[in-house]
Amino acid sequence: MTARLILASGSQIRRQILQDAGIAFEIIKSNVDEDLLKQENAALSPSAMAVLLGQAKAVQVSSRHPDALVLGADQTMELDGALLDKLPRRDLARQRLSAMRGQPHQLHAGLTLAQAGKPVWQHQQSSTLWVRDFSDAFLDHYLAEAGDELTASVGAYAFEGLGAQLFDRVDGDFHAVLGLPLLPVMSALRQHGLLTS
Repeated sequence: MTARLILASGSQIRRQILQDAGIAFEIIKSNVDEDLLKQENAALSPSAMAVLLGQAKAVQVSSRHPDALVLGADQTMELDGALLDKLPRRDLARQRLSAMRGQPHQLHAGLTLAQAGKPVWQHQQSSTLWVRDFSDAFLDHYLAEAGDELTASVGAYAFEGLGAQLFDRVDGDFHAVLGLPLLPVMSALRQHGLLTS
């Protein structure tokens, strides 16, 4: 029986989701070069890219901690078929959000559990979010209030906070939108003896 779970991520929201569910875990961030992986695998779909990135994180940390079960997760955003990256600067958020206005986009979560440097479970889940046709006045207000949310996530929003005001409709699981589909993760943890079945 595996004695411990490691989350191979520095994501505050993923940490919070696991903590709120009462799951015991440690955090050991991976140092995967995500930009390089994206360049080397540019032909992948955005959903497949999420799986690849989550797997790379899990496998890298797992190879250094073979006794643990390691959870790697990543999330990609797709708008009009294109894979988008986080914004490097806040001043670019107006253009990104204007392009999203009145349009749907997809968030793709990719998860891997690895042990002894090898994947033992994978999951991919996508959500579609419809951004409402918000006014310029709302956009000005949002940009003034959102702060670090503008560069912390690929969509320039935190869905669990002020960013919820951007949307008309969501087709997907709440936790998947946040980047960690919780129910499939808990099912996998039960199968591997880390949660009581």
